[in-house]
Amino acid sequence: MKISIQEVEHVAHLARLKLSQEEKELFTTQLNAILEYMEKLAQVDTGGVEPTFHVVEHRNAFRDDEVKASLPKEEILANAPEEKEGYFRVPRVI
Repeated sequence: MKISIQEVEHVAHLARLKLSQEEKELFTTQLNAILEYMEKLAQVDTGGVEPTFHVVEHRNAFRDDEVKASLPKEEILANAPEEKEGYFRVPRVI
């Protein structure tokens, strides 16, 4: 499948892009090179290859959820610049 300059112009129009004649020719050449490469990839026999979504093995890096006691409120509020009625006191943001 070959891309023509008219197709590049059409896509540029849809994307609201103004392309010079040199850019149209450049993009036509580059898109055709990409399509040629995709045709080569389509010829590769992948019959015995198991489908994957990652090239390397990927394992879940998260730990299991475990219920643990929270830190004491007094210990947390000890780090607050200001505290009021058991809560952090911060400047009003409007």
